[in-house]
Amino acid sequence: MPTFRILTVPAATLFWAFMTAGAAFPARAETPPSRLDAVRTFADRVLEHGRDTFREEPTPLFVDGLNVDTLEPVRWVHRGDAWIPSNLASQQNLLRTLVGLSELTGQPRYREAAAATVEHHVEHLQMDCGLFQWGGHRFIDLASGRPRGEGNLPHELKFNLPFYEFLWEVDPDATREYIKALWNAHVLDWGKLDMNRHGSYGRSMGDLWDHEFQHPEPFFEGRALTFINCGSDLIYAGAILYRLTGDEGALRWSKRLAEQYVRARHPETGLGVYQYSKPIRRREPPAEGPLEGRLTWSSYGDRAENQFGAEFGDVAREGWMLRSPDAIYGHNALMQLQLAELLSDEGGEFLTWTVNGLKAWARYGYDAESHTVRPMWADGTDLTGHVVGRTGYYGPEGRVFEARPASALLFWSYALGYRLSGEEDLWETVRAMARGHGLGDMGTSPGQDVDVDLEADTSDPMALFAVLELHRAAEHPDYLALAARLGENIVRRRFHHGFFLPTERHIHANFNAVEPLALLALEAVARGEPDAVPRYNGGRGFFHGPHDSRGRTTDHAVIWNARRGE
Repeated sequence: MPTFRILTVPAATLFWAFMTAGAAFPARAETPPSRLDAVRTFADRVLEHGRDTFREEPTPLFVDGLNVDTLEPVRWVHRGDAWIPSNLASQQNLLRTLVGLSELTGQPRYREAAAATVEHHVEHLQMDCGLFQWGGHRFIDLASGRPRGEGNLPHELKFNLPFYEFLWEVDPDATREYIKALWNAHVLDWGKLDMNRHGSYGRSMGDLWDHEFQHPEPFFEGRALTFINCGSDLIYAGAILYRLTGDEGALRWSKRLAEQYVRARHPETGLGVYQYSKPIRRREPPAEGPLEGRLTWSSYGDRAENQFGAEFGDVAREGWMLRSPDAIYGHNALMQLQLAELLSDEGGEFLTWTVNGLKAWARYGYDAESHTVRPMWADGTDLTGHVVGRTGYYGPEGRVFEARPASALLFWSYALGYRLSGEEDLWETVRAMARGHGLGDMGTSPGQDVDVDLEADTSDPMALFAVLELHRAAEHPDYLALAARLGENIVRRRFHHGFFLPTERHIHANFNAVEPLALLALEAVARGEPDAVPRYNGGRGFFHGPHDSRGRTTDHAVIWNARRGE
């Protein structure tokens, strides 16, 4: 883990000095720029055009992204008001990129800009309860300087996995206070770890780690929805707080929460789970007919049971519905594997639990021949081709569940799982997934009988992280050559207008893009300094709320996926 230096000169002062000097954007050359030049151009454009200058007093806050043609900030439109989102929870990969770029270039202005935005948020926007104003339902509107979002603007993180090490270096007291407030706001019943994705900004601090834990049975009825995307953020925050401060209570409760998901796995297959509780049924759903609108609310109880219980029996539970493996075996697995490595002996449970889960899913959920993932129940029932018989939370009547290609995120989690565990079963899955992504043969074992495809066409940054993981397991030159090829593909296919975009047709540049961080990781490995760049942990950003053009939707749907001609 690199040490992130915070300079004694105020970061905001140095940043605004840089801003007055400007940063010219070079014309696009016929030959793609080097990977480091591409990242530097991206960062310079962000610093020049992506800061808060929308009111009388400018601040060092970032906008979430820009229109690549006009360089205007992206806007969220609600009831005719055009908000300019600045969501620090959706800028954590940007912070990692800026810090990593300063490490590799020796130019401090990128780190200073990152520090300045964190300093401003802590000094002016952190709530008295300790929570930051960010996340899935709340951001700062730079047009007004006020928090905006959905409903009562609850606190929500779902696989955001913030850059806590850097937040700590900027302000350790504020970071410690935030992590404790995060747990305090989201855990409703500590005895059962009844935990909810929505946290209240008005809750005063309780007993926290001093609560008594009752070790409840899986799938107890609770007031909340114990989704693994929110639970992962709590697990990660508590474990990192222990890493930073030695707070044993934080680690103890992080492990208890992680084990809740393990104990709820299916007893025969070891598969699952997305949640470890069932919502209390406060209203009785109709026995027949479509379950639409309010009938899909959790106040009617377990949505999978309501929609599929008559057909599949007891296995029909929300926690045991495995439609997409990326949440459990991608984001959560990567986070816990990285914690296992970071915490060494103290992280042994994270490694064991996660590797066992990966082995189970490889056995039941992944088809190596077709490189596809099956929709399924956690008892192993394959739902591929199943026609939904009753409209409900999981789709309308007549929808057909389909197998899908395995993501590069899964390839990366299996590569990391193998490197840390040495489990041969995981290696065979790594080989199959590499072939499925068109990367060739990673070998009979790491570094042995390697036959990679150096003409591979993929530009997915997750595939690059996976190959770098294999290079770390065995420093075979072909792994590094393949990683370099993937880096070239990212620059060639995803670097447009000075930003990183999924395609050239995309209209808006998301500053939280993972591509520049992946390129910096490759550059660091090529220099023999793999720890010089902050490690990406699978975290992401999002906002969910009402938009005038789409109704209740996400920023990914209405902003980041917008393309020309659509």
